[in-house]
Formats: sequence, C-alpha cells, structure tokens
Amino acid sequence: MRKQAKIVIAPDSFKGSLSAFEVCQAVARGIHITYPSAELITIPLADGGEGTVDTMVRATGGAYRTCIVMDPLSRPIEARYGILGTKDTAVIEMAAASGLPLVPVELRNPLHTTTFGTGQLIRDALEAGHARIILGIGGSATVDGGAGMAQALGVCFFDEAGEEITASMTGMSIGHCCSIRTDRLHPGISQCRIVAACDVTNPLLGPTGAARIYGPQKGANPEEVLILEKNLHHFFDLVESGQKLSVRNLPGAGAAGGLGAGLYAFLHADLQSGIALLLEAVDFETKVKDADLLITGEGQIDAQTLQGKAISGLLTITRKYQVPAIAIAGRIQGDISPLIHQGLRAAYALCQDGDDPEYSRKNAAKLIEQLIAEVITRHI
Repeated sequence: MRKQAKIVIAPDSFKGSLSAFEVCQAVARGIHITYPSAELITIPLADGGEGTVDTMVRATGGAYRTCIVMDPLSRPIEARYGILGTKDTAVIEMAAASGLPLVPVELRNPLHTTTFGTGQLIRDALEAGHARIILGIGGSATVDGGAGMAQALGVCFFDEAGEEITASMTGMSIGHCCSIRTDRLHPGISQCRIVAACDVTNPLLGPTGAARIYGPQKGANPEEVLILEKNLHHFFDLVESGQKLSVRNLPGAGAAGGLGAGLYAFLHADLQSGIALLLEAVDFETKVKDADLLITGEGQIDAQTLQGKAISGLLTITRKYQVPAIAIAGRIQGDISPLIHQGLRAAYALCQDGDDPEYSRKNAAKLIEQLIAEVITRHI
C-alpha cells in the first residue's frame, strides 16, 4: 500500500441494526486498525427514504431548517428538512411530515391519513427561494394520491355539491372529490425544479399499485384496500382529464401511496432513482474516481441488489474509473455473480449459514470492524 491510500466508504444502512452513518464509522475503525494512515472519505447512503436528508446535508456541508406542519392525522408537529451546502437546493423527506412511524399502530389506516404536511414542507422551501427541491418519498403512512400535498400548495378540491373540501385530503376524501381547481397553485412551483427520489417503480393502480401493495403495510384491511383502489381510480380519472396528461402507468406513480403520481400531475416533478440523485448531490464521482478502493454494503445482498439499489448505482461509477469495489452485508442470499460481472471484486457477510442472526444484528458494528480489519489487506 502506498503511504496514504484513499478509500471511499459508501454503504447503505443495515436496516434494523445500524444506520448508514454507523456502518461508515465501523468500517473506518476496521481500516484504521490495519492502515492507520489511510485517507478515508465517508459517504453514508440513502435511496430516498430515511436518512436521505442527513446524508446529503453532511456530504455537502449543508444546514437544517425546522417548521411546524401537520402529521398524517392532521396534528401539528415539528419537522425539519435540509439545505445543501450550495444553498440552492432543499432536501425533504416526506416521512418527516407524513411517515408511518408518526402514526400510533392502533390508528394506522390510510383511509384517514394525509400528505398535507409534506405539502407544507414544500411550501416552506419554495418561500425560502430554493431553485430545486429533492423530495424523498419513502416510508409514507398515506394512500391519498398526493392530494393532501397538492392542497397545502393551493390546489382546491370540491365535493358533489360544489363545496370546497377544506379538511385535509385523505385516502377516503379523494373518493368524494368531484372537481379540481389548480389556478391557486403556489406561484413558486413554476420557478422551482422538483425532483422526487423514488426507489420503486410501482404503477399507481392494479395488483402492483399503491393500494394493493402498500395499503396493508399502512394499516388497511382487505375491504379498505378495495376502497382505496376505487378512490384512486376515481380521483385520477378527474386529475388526468383536467390536467390533460396520463400518469397512472408512470413508473413510480404508486410510490408513497400515489404521491409519485400527485407530484408529477400537480407539480410536474421528475421521478428519478433515489440513489442516482444522492450520488449526484454529494458529487460521488469526483470523490471516488482516484480512489484505491470503494467499500460499500447493505443489510442484505441478493438478486434485488442490482435492481436500482445503492450498490448497483455505485458500481456503475467505479467501473468507469476502474476503482476496485468490495461490499459487506449482514447476510448474502443466492447467486451474486451478476454483481461480480458488474465490477464488484468481493462480498463479505457478517452472518453465515448456521450463525445466530440475532447475535449478528446486535453486534453488527463490532463484527464489521473485525471483518474489515481482516480482509482489507486483500484489496489494498
């Protein structure tokens, strides 16, 4: 190894065990056991869900802004979003205002939850003058098609009697909506590029859509799932007719209970890969192109890892610059030869067949540190 090797550490979180930041710390400790003089660059990753704001703020030397918004049950809460170091871009996690953990288990029902608070966060960022908003749309408690979000930004919804629906729009009330007005939409929308960081490609409707796939995870029983599906059909018939666009088959339209569709329809947002957006925002390519090694990882490496997840996005760039890459995981499942063909040099698991997975989860940080200290000499 040259006197001061450059190693980039860029893992996703090990869900249920360690945050991406904690994984970075454990890897760094392991490297320094063997190579105390190595130059380390840590980039904890996220794909649009939890951790996206913190990752981008840390990586760019940014800041945070806090405001009062409505939670999924229309109760006031304090939520924060990030401002990148360039100061022109706000980064919002919709889960900060409309996330499932904000709703007590016994009250979870997407017929009664709203994305209104997410719209309030967007409004705050618009009024602060940001030219771009990156919106992570993972972890929602909602199936309102983004109607609550749009309502907070000035879109008006009316019932059968022609009366404006003034309560926050929910998965239930979108089924009662009979007309829509967009002429009061916040004027800042036209001056701002809004990009949704989305790690799923589900359409809005049907067997792989917002209601049937994600409704049960948010508290809907089978009968309520059918109501949600019917309400989304009804609502987006109105939206598509009034906006003169087609959104229901757009990849990612079903993300966050149809928020993807609502962002596209009302705010003309771009739906993009979460990991690609993050790598661009933190200038990953510049940081890794002259590195001696990339160390990445996630909780489980399997056949799905190539389908738009963090490791796949990283390998696209390291392959371009012929930077060797290795990965660590809590567990490795199935054949990972496609990752090897994509440029991954090796993958290592904390938990082997026969090991106690609970022990590995509880001791993940120490196990990562030990593993890296052991294998790093094979790759530098």
